[in-house]
Amino acid sequence: MKNTKTTCIAIAALTLTFLSCNTEKTPKKYTAEVVENDPMNVHSYTLDNGLKVNISVNKDEPRIQTLIAVKAGSKNDPKDCTGLAHYLEHMLFKGSSTIGTTNWEEEKKLLQQISDLYELHKQTNNETEKKSIYKQIDSLSFLAAEYAVPNEYDKMVSSIGASGTNAYTSDEQTVYINDIPANELEKWLMLESNRFSELVLRLFHTELETVYEEFNRGQDNDIRKVFQTLSKRLFPNHPYGTQPTIGHGEHLKNPSMVKIHDFFNTYYVPNNMAINLAGDINPDSAIRMIDKYFGVMQSKPVPEFEFTKEEPITQEMIDTVYGPSAESVWIAFRQEGVHHEKTKYLQLVDWLLNNGQAGLLDLNLIQKQKILKGGTGSSEDNDYSLFYFYGVAREGQSLNEVKELLLAQLDSIKEGKFEDWLPEAIINNIRLEEARALESNRSRAQKMVQAFILDIPWKDVVNETNQLKKITKTDLINYVKENFTTNYAVTFKMTGIDTTVMKVDKPQITPLNINREAKSSFYASFDSVPTDRIAPVFMDYQTAIQRDTLRGSIPLSYIHNSTNELFSLNYIIDMGSDYDKTMSLAVNYLPYLGTDKYSAEELKKEFFRLGLSFSVNNSQDQTYISLSGLNESLEQGIELFEHILQHVTPDED
Repeated sequence: MKNTKTTCIAIAALTLTFLSCNTEKTPKKYTAEVVENDPMNVHSYTLDNGLKVNISVNKDEPRIQTLIAVKAGSKNDPKDCTGLAHYLEHMLFKGSSTIGTTNWEEEKKLLQQISDLYELHKQTNNETEKKSIYKQIDSLSFLAAEYAVPNEYDKMVSSIGASGTNAYTSDEQTVYINDIPANELEKWLMLESNRFSELVLRLFHTELETVYEEFNRGQDNDIRKVFQTLSKRLFPNHPYGTQPTIGHGEHLKNPSMVKIHDFFNTYYVPNNMAINLAGDINPDSAIRMIDKYFGVMQSKPVPEFEFTKEEPITQEMIDTVYGPSAESVWIAFRQEGVHHEKTKYLQLVDWLLNNGQAGLLDLNLIQKQKILKGGTGSSEDNDYSLFYFYGVAREGQSLNEVKELLLAQLDSIKEGKFEDWLPEAIINNIRLEEARALESNRSRAQKMVQAFILDIPWKDVVNETNQLKKITKTDLINYVKENFTTNYAVTFKMTGIDTTVMKVDKPQITPLNINREAKSSFYASFDSVPTDRIAPVFMDYQTAIQRDTLRGSIPLSYIHNSTNELFSLNYIIDMGSDYDKTMSLAVNYLPYLGTDKYSAEELKKEFFRLGLSFSVNNSQDQTYISLSGLNESLEQGIELFEHILQHVTPDED
C-alpha cells in the first residue's frame, strides 16, 4: 500500500491518498480528508456513488460503533402520509429478497397483492369496506407469513457479537445502530449492504400493530405532548410543527406500502447516506471493504427540501396540556437554523443559563431554592432552531411565578448581570464535556452523524471551540436582546385528564404460523464466512498501576491518562452509612454548604471557572470523594478541594 500526504490550504485539512490492494489492473485510489488538530482524527471519504464514510480510530477496546445515517426524516414525509419515515425504519429490520425468506418467488406475489389491497383500503372512506378489505389483507398476510423467517436480521447481527442494535427517526434523519466486535466488520458490511440495497415490506401488518402501540404510548407521554404543542405554535407551517415523527393517527390507520417504497427509493440512496464508524479500526482497509459492499449501490438525484418561511412571532402564545405527571411550565423560543452565522451563540446562552454549577438559573433559582427544579436546552436543525426553559414549582408556588422567574434570567443577561469571566469559563467546560464525550465510541459516531445531517464541514466542527472563544460578553448581551423578545410559546403542563387524546385501535390479526427455526440461504452462507480471532491484551496491574504513599502512610495509586486532557481523583474512606447513619444525609447536604472563606454560591462559581466538578457518595462501608476536570486545573482543584473538606461550615437555613 502506498501512502502520500498533501496539504490542502483551502479546507485547512490534510488529504490522505492510498491505493487499494485489489485484483484490478489499476489499483483504485481512495482520498481521505483529515482536518489538522482533530482530536477524533476523523478520516472522511466520498465513494464514487456519493456515499459518505467517516471513520474515527479509538483503540481503547476491540469494538466498533457503527451508525448508518440517512438524510431523511419526518419532515420529508408526504403531507398525507405522516409517520412514514419512522415506519420505514421499523421495516428495514425485516430482511430482503434473500434475508428473512424461505421462498421469495412465492412470497413476493402475496406481498404485491397485500400492497394493492392497502391502496384500496386507503382510498375508501367507507368503514364497512375498509373492514372487508382488511380481512383480505389479514388472510393474505397469514399465507405470506408461511415463507417469512422472523427476526433473521437480529439473529445474524447477534451471531457476530453485535450489541445495542437499534434505530431512531427524527425530523431530519433516520439512523441505524450497531456496536460490533472489531474483527466482524466485513460480515457486518455484508449484512448491512444487503438490507440497504432493497426494501421488502414483510410482516407489514404485524409491525403496524407495534407502531400503533408506540403511538398510543406517546399519547400518554406528557413531555412529548408538551413539545408537540410548542412545535405547533412555533412552526405552524413547517413540518417541524405539522408532522410529528410518529405520525398523525388518521394517517397511521391508512398506511400505503407504495408510498413507503417510494420514500425508500427516493431517499435511501448512497449520495444521501453516510456510514460512520468509531473504534478499533484501520481506515485504509475499512474503506476498501466498504466500497466492495456499498460501492455497487446506484446514486440518484435527491429532491431538495423546500419550505415557506414562518411569519415573525410578535406576542406570547400560551397553551395548556393535561396528563398524570407533575405540573411544570415550558417556554420555547424559535430561532434561526444551524447555518445562520449566530446560531452558535445558542450553545453559550444555554451554558450561561444552566450548567449545573454557575449558570444564572442554577445560582439564582435552584441554589437559592426559588423553584423546585428547572433547566434549559436547545436543538439546532437545518431550517430552524429551538431554545427552551422548563421549571417546576415549589409547594404553594404558581407556575406563572415560575415562568416569570425563568424569563427574568434572560433579562439578567440583557442587563449584563453575569461575571466577566463566565464566557471563558463556559469554553473551558465545553472543552471538558467534549473530551469526556470522546471517550465513548457512540459519542464520536454521533458527532459525525450530526455533522453529516446538518451539512457542517468537519473542519468547522473541529474549530468550533476556537470560534466560540471569539464571542465576547457584549456579543452575548446583544444576541439575547435581539433574539429573545416575544418570539416564544408557553405550555403549562397541568395534572389532569387529557380529553383530547386519540388512540389508534389495533387491527384484528389472525395469529401467524411462523417457523422460527427456519433459515434463509443467505444466513447459511453468511454463517460460513470465517472470522479472524482478536488477539487478547492482558493488563499487568503491577506495572500498569503506579503506587506511592502520602505522608508515609496514605496509599496512592495512579494511572497516566494518555487519551485526553482530563483527570479524575478519588479519595476512598473506609467509613460508610453502617458506621454513621447520618452519613448519607451529610453527603447530600455538602453541595449546599460554604466554608469559612467561600459561600456555597462562590464555590460553585470557582469550580466552574476552573473546569472542575466534585461529588461525594457513600455505600454501607465506604465513602468516595471525587474530583475531576481539566488537567491544567489539577493543582488549584486539589487546594480548593482540601479547603472544603477541612473548613466546610454548617448552615441551619
